[in-house]
Amino acid sequence: MLNLVLFGPPGAGKGTQAEFLIKAFDLVHISTGDLLRAEIKAETPLGVEAKKSMDKGNLVPDEVVVGMIKSKLESNAKAKGFIFDGFPRTVAQAQALDLLLEENKTPISGMLCLQVEKQELVNRLLSRGKVSGRADDQNESIIENRIVVYSEKTLPLVEYYEPFGKHCGINGMGTPEEIATRLKEVVESL
Repeated sequence: MLNLVLFGPPGAGKGTQAEFLIKAFDLVHISTGDLLRAEIKAETPLGVEAKKSMDKGNLVPDEVVVGMIKSKLESNAKAKGFIFDGFPRTVAQAQALDLLLEENKTPISGMLCLQVEKQELVNRLLSRGKVSGRADDQNESIIENRIVVYSEKTLPLVEYYEPFGKHCGINGMGTPEEIATRLKEVVESL
């Protein structure tokens, strides 16, 4: 089973590249952002709680996200593999994911880390905000906070995965096609 963590700061292109990887390797996509937005749209208690955190540019509490991931894994038990997009975001979440996958004896195959310059991230998010209507992509101060939160809370995941030989840094600058080619080469080497 191929289990990939697609990792990178907000605006790195994880959603775009996840679509490529899903098609290329026949994986089930688990996007915490999509799951959370669906809960928010449905105005569930989980969605209301998540929206409060997201509107401030903060991370959604671990127990909320981990519960959603577990449910998604269980509902796709026969999948060839998964691509985790936007999860884990903290070391505690990575440890929780490892425990969930250990139950099925299907560990993480690799952590694909898209590396993009900060100003490019801001530009991509502001551009996306004009099309998506997402409030968190239209306010530069919220974008800056999201990048700071990523650097402080999420970037330490690199240190978590490196000792296991699972961290794969990938240049996330360039066209989506160029980045997809780099990702494919790395995944085929896993």
